[in-house]
Amino acid sequence: MVSKNKSTKILALLPPGSFAKLENQPNDLPPFQVINCKGGRCWVRQQSWGKYVHWEVDHHRLKSA
Repeated sequence: MVSKNKSTKILALLPPGSFAKLENQPNDLPPFQVINCKGGRCWVRQQSWGKYVHWEVDHHRLKSA
């Protein structure tokens, strides 16, 4: 028998190439493009940053745009 953890949350699927917004993101900032998500962390970027510049954020801070 496996016990369930009450703090477990179901996270939205954020596939590579999709767009997401941060919690409390200003309306004038465009959505971030998702590069990859693994182990509760996502790598995102702004399209204007170029393809080699990215930012690592907690998955739970993102929501699908």
